[in-house]
Amino acid sequence: MIGNNIIGNEKVKKSLEKAIDSNNIVHSYLFIGKDGIGKKEIAVDFAKKILCLTKEETCTCKSCTCFNSNNHSDFFIINPLDDKKIISVDMIRSMIDEVYKKPILSDSKVFIINDADKMNESAQNALLKTLEEPPEYAYIILVASNELLLLNTIKSRTMRVSFNDIPSSDVEKYIKENTDVKNISSSLLEYIGGSIGKSLKVIEDIDKYNAIESFLQKTEKEDIVDYFYDGKNTYTKEFINQSLEYSEVVLMGFAKENKKYLNCIKYVDDCINRLSYNANFDMSIDMMLFKIWEEVNENSSRH
Repeated sequence: MIGNNIIGNEKVKKSLEKAIDSNNIVHSYLFIGKDGIGKKEIAVDFAKKILCLTKEETCTCKSCTCFNSNNHSDFFIINPLDDKKIISVDMIRSMIDEVYKKPILSDSKVFIINDADKMNESAQNALLKTLEEPPEYAYIILVASNELLLLNTIKSRTMRVSFNDIPSSDVEKYIKENTDVKNISSSLLEYIGGSIGKSLKVIEDIDKYNAIESFLQKTEKEDIVDYFYDGKNTYTKEFINQSLEYSEVVLMGFAKENKKYLNCIKYVDDCINRLSYNANFDMSIDMMLFKIWEEVNENSSRH
């Protein structure tokens, strides 16, 4: 079964299985959905099925054996360059050269372009003709999270396969069964947003996320001096992007119960904008902390 070990997106898996069983596989796909929900892993399983020589559920054919050992001559994954985070036109041209070489081990060749939205415009334009008229034996799967970064001409030449976020209940279950974390707040689940991949990154720094939530919960309880002291220790420069993003999620949760927190979200957003323009870090954090405390305490006491 395609994606048997991947949580969620059962309809997508069944659709791809049906395409294999009916031999109705298109030559160019676009797998689109949030990061960390298993798109690449499902694409790899799909590729293995395409390349399989028997199409049996449990198979030990030469293709599957080589695939399982990461030594398949007809399977290629193109990833962004680690140092530049892009897929360049030269990388795509090298891939295209391989596309037009006939398969060696299987009857087909499969190419996965992972993080395809990292292709620059030149790379995307170079790929167009191959997507439109690939060799009969070639299959190309683009895996992306931000389709706005893909040219319309790319999207029009691929079959779109949409992946859904993983339900929060399934993410929570996964975390409890696969990590040492047994309690996770609703705010953190909201921040994770249905992504197993993101949940694993969050768990690595869960103490920092919990500290942010705990700090914001004290906004109505601490005097301004203590609030500033705790805030300066909570919002550290090396973790500031995640801290501010998560603060907005936490404050939105508070705002559902008390509307005075709505303006606090704006103050966090203002801080994010200032820092993006290289404003002074300490001054930006100080201004945010003062505005939040004032909004929740002084402003509410005047109404």
